[in-house]
Amino acid sequence: MTDTAPQHRTTPHDRASVFLTASIPGTGGVIKRRHEDFLVEELPLYQPSGKGEHIYVFVEKRGLSTLALVDILAGHFGVPRHAVGFAGLKDSHAITRQVLSIHTPGKKPEDFPMLTHPGVGVLWADLHDNKLRRGHLTGNRFSIRIRDVDPFLVRNVAQSLAILEKTGVPNRFGEQRFGLAKNNHLVGTALLANDFDGAARWLLGPLPHAPTLNAEARARFAAGDFDGAASLYPRACRAERVVAGSLGRGKDARQAFRALDDSTLGFFLSAAQSSVFNDVLDERLASGTLATLIPGDIAMKRGSRACFQIDEPTAVAPDTIARLASLDISPTGPMWGPSMMRTAGEVDARELSALARVGLSPESLKDALVASRVEGERRPLRVALTDPDAEGGVDDHGPFIRVAFELPRGAYATVVLRELMKPADESALDEQDQGH
Repeated sequence: MTDTAPQHRTTPHDRASVFLTASIPGTGGVIKRRHEDFLVEELPLYQPSGKGEHIYVFVEKRGLSTLALVDILAGHFGVPRHAVGFAGLKDSHAITRQVLSIHTPGKKPEDFPMLTHPGVGVLWADLHDNKLRRGHLTGNRFSIRIRDVDPFLVRNVAQSLAILEKTGVPNRFGEQRFGLAKNNHLVGTALLANDFDGAARWLLGPLPHAPTLNAEARARFAAGDFDGAASLYPRACRAERVVAGSLGRGKDARQAFRALDDSTLGFFLSAAQSSVFNDVLDERLASGTLATLIPGDIAMKRGSRACFQIDEPTAVAPDTIARLASLDISPTGPMWGPSMMRTAGEVDARELSALARVGLSPESLKDALVASRVEGERRPLRVALTDPDAEGGVDDHGPFIRVAFELPRGAYATVVLRELMKPADESALDEQDQGH
């Protein structure tokens, strides 16, 4: 394996350079000072039927990632990890409530002992016919305290929330999609380019943009000591340990990535798609076309998520303008893949340029050895924020501004918070976001 690092760009475009609420001063402050400051509850797509081979559990977790919770449930119910299903990934530096499913044919919840874990509580359990899959939720309800702020700035928060409620929230993929090292999209892009050696270097080797993160383990990898690298990565770095361990056993990089489970491999590929989407979103924000439709665009209906092409007469039709204003329809951006609907004209040219900036093309995506895991789809460039609320106050831990709102599935609360806070010190916010 050569030691030449891939030359893809490193920014995942995870932070807004243009705010929709630019006219409203931000609050500053920090989030996630305490787990209790960040509360998330899933809004389910359906309720369990009361019968079937899958046990559904509604769980409240504290200080744990969803993948860590999967391990806990798999161990408790005595099943492999792939037998546990979940609708969405939830923050670790938070208190979150979500539903998971466990495939236990012929067994009921009462056949198992009560789960006892300091970070997990089961609120209810029931049976259902099918496994819970990613995306099987309506959305999430958030209640978040911003700390180190002037509570009287709640009026600014209320004004910004009103703008976001009316215009929609930029549907950016948040920083948690790209990992603590901001390298998930780099690994995924290399995989889509069939550059498995490059993917290994981005996953395991020294990172110019994060030189201190797992520095000793990354140095061992760079020196060719794959077993040493595997032993030094923390247990939470599951992918790093698996790939480094496989390399240490004499496997090549392609075989090493094949040792990852489909879910983990999918995270890297999705991060690559997400980075390109964010790039397109940045351009639409800068040009002021987030909430407008351009001839060549593909629009998405809010409820059904059905997509349709926009020609010039449709773009200027009064009905189209009214539906845009009500957030009934929105322009979309690319989650590139072989089956994705393509835009037309200048819109398509700009989306192709964003893909080319990471060294990929539609043809290369079809030829990728991992192409079967990347179908492609359209994603709305904005989403509705509903039921917003804000209050300022002081508790035993100091002053705060509490904000609450609902977002549809796949949308990130941190995107809303950046619009409200407009943090001048990104490192303070990053420090609180490490658990994503």
